[in-house]
Amino acid sequence: MAIPFSYNLRNLKVRYTTTIMTALGIGLTVAVLLGILALVNGLRISLEVTGNPRQVLAMRQGSTSELVSFVTQEQFNTIKFLDGIEQLDGEPMASHEVVSIVALPLRGTTEDEGNMGNVNIRGLSPMGLRMRDGLELVEGRWFESGKREVVVGQGVHGIRANTDIGDKISFGRGDWEVVGIFNAGRSAYNSEIWTDGNLATTDLGRGSSRSSAIIRATDEAAALAISNRIKEDQRLLLEGRLERNYYEEQMSSAAPIQGLGIFVAIIMAVGSCFAAMNTMYTAVARRAREVGTLRLLGFSRWSIIGSFVFESLVLSLLGGVAGVLLVLPLNGIESRLGNQLTFSETTFSFQITPESIAAGLIFAAVMGMIGGLLPARLAAGKTILNSLRGS
Repeated sequence: MAIPFSYNLRNLKVRYTTTIMTALGIGLTVAVLLGILALVNGLRISLEVTGNPRQVLAMRQGSTSELVSFVTQEQFNTIKFLDGIEQLDGEPMASHEVVSIVALPLRGTTEDEGNMGNVNIRGLSPMGLRMRDGLELVEGRWFESGKREVVVGQGVHGIRANTDIGDKISFGRGDWEVVGIFNAGRSAYNSEIWTDGNLATTDLGRGSSRSSAIIRATDEAAALAISNRIKEDQRLLLEGRLERNYYEEQMSSAAPIQGLGIFVAIIMAVGSCFAAMNTMYTAVARRAREVGTLRLLGFSRWSIIGSFVFESLVLSLLGGVAGVLLVLPLNGIESRLGNQLTFSETTFSFQITPESIAAGLIFAAVMGMIGGLLPARLAAGKTILNSLRGS
């Protein structure tokens, strides 16, 4: 015969002060875990949606990022006429691009305050601009070829100074005027500044070489074939990667933060388990006579164990819900993270998904089960006589 659930709920209500304090402790642990998951999810979504599954990124063999790669004009002329490349207005959809970085201060600060951060500058061709899907010009206009003009991703514009329309950004051999702000959805392109590829290449002293080449294939199978063909051609000394794969590999930047966050959450979870355990031990000590009465009424030891474990589980789930409510305001907040591969910042927004909420509640439930099991065994292990005596 099972003890009614209402018995446990009433006990939690009677000890509301202890219940609230223990639930908040568990809630803070869950909030830490969910905050880390929201950061990792936001960065992962930003990188996973960047690029087109039909596009191939060609870089120098052994290069970890576009910043440390170079592709000559001769190499580009060879690969842009490979079979399987999509045509647009009679021209192959291929773009020879140069990537560099520029240091900009945070909004509301100056360069002297030590709040500088590296931002990617990408010089691309008119075809390269057309190969980026889902672009929206939020403010101003697009840059014009042959002019020292740039357009700024919305993620950069929201965080970094000197990125408003009419501002000047210094890189290469001089100043470049901001003429537009663009939105690339959730993609990592929002973390970049774009300009004319020919002028940027000259300004950076790159000669005829640039950082990479982007090629769009007719379909995903053709993209994979082109990628393999570039790798296998020993004359090119280039490596072809699917563009989506290249950005997904950059998730390694979040690994240290994810590992540290989970480690902190585990440490806090141990403390929360002890808090739940202490709460339940106190409940067992105070309700010794109740336990004895329950045994006299015919409830088995297993019923009492199940009752106390259920009570601890409810307590932990209350904390889990509190943790979810604490972290929900983070959802959608813009943030930034340094990328160890590109040596620049990636902007993204925190994303709290149903899966991460479920993981947080399961995490809370596990803490409750662990915290309630030993006190439950203690309660069930007492003899009826000792329980009625309150000892």
